[in-house]
Amino acid sequence: MSLDRKEKIARRAEREIKAGLIVNLGIGIPTMILKYLKPEKHVMIHSENGILGMKSHCSRQDADRNLIDAGGGYIDLDMGASFFDSVLSFSLVRNGRLDISFLGALEISANGDLANWMIPGKYTPGIGGGMELAQKARRLVITTLHTNRKGKAKILKSCTLPLTAKSCVDRIITDLSVIDVVDGKLILVERAAETTVEEIVEKTDAPLMIPDRELPQF
Repeated sequence: MSLDRKEKIARRAEREIKAGLIVNLGIGIPTMILKYLKPEKHVMIHSENGILGMKSHCSRQDADRNLIDAGGGYIDLDMGASFFDSVLSFSLVRNGRLDISFLGALEISANGDLANWMIPGKYTPGIGGGMELAQKARRLVITTLHTNRKGKAKILKSCTLPLTAKSCVDRIITDLSVIDVVDGKLILVERAAETTVEEIVEKTDAPLMIPDRELPQF
């Protein structure tokens, strides 16, 4: 059975997580990565509301109502999990203790700027921890659909929405491609099996560097 587009992104994103890392998963597609995370990797999942050692999401029927992640979802805990207040939680972030963070996006620019928290004129609960995570994680991976609901590109020459952080993105994983941001340039490194390089270029409103070789597929 084929995966839907968001599930495919999450499954591909799981490959970015190496054994022993401290990982933060943002709201949306990033939280879906837990479904595909291999237990033998023995990673520590951080949630900015004050948990280190988050394991997986669970149903309302099985939930401990005291245990939620930063997005309000019910969770289970891994052995050795710890709890702390927001001050310590964001000290971990600001001191660069997170090896990798996964965030969603509304827009990403060619030089790695990220806009993911506000559309002017629409309700927003605030920027939350996204600004800190985007700037302070050792590596930032964006997981997002390649285009928005209107079919317009989300990867742009420059962002039109209020920024979360500048020049922070290391890798972008979409339903069509994997793109690296290197020295202010976008490099196409993988493509989805069901798409073509031509389609990726057509749906990207920013210059893409295309390697002169067959791209790996996912």
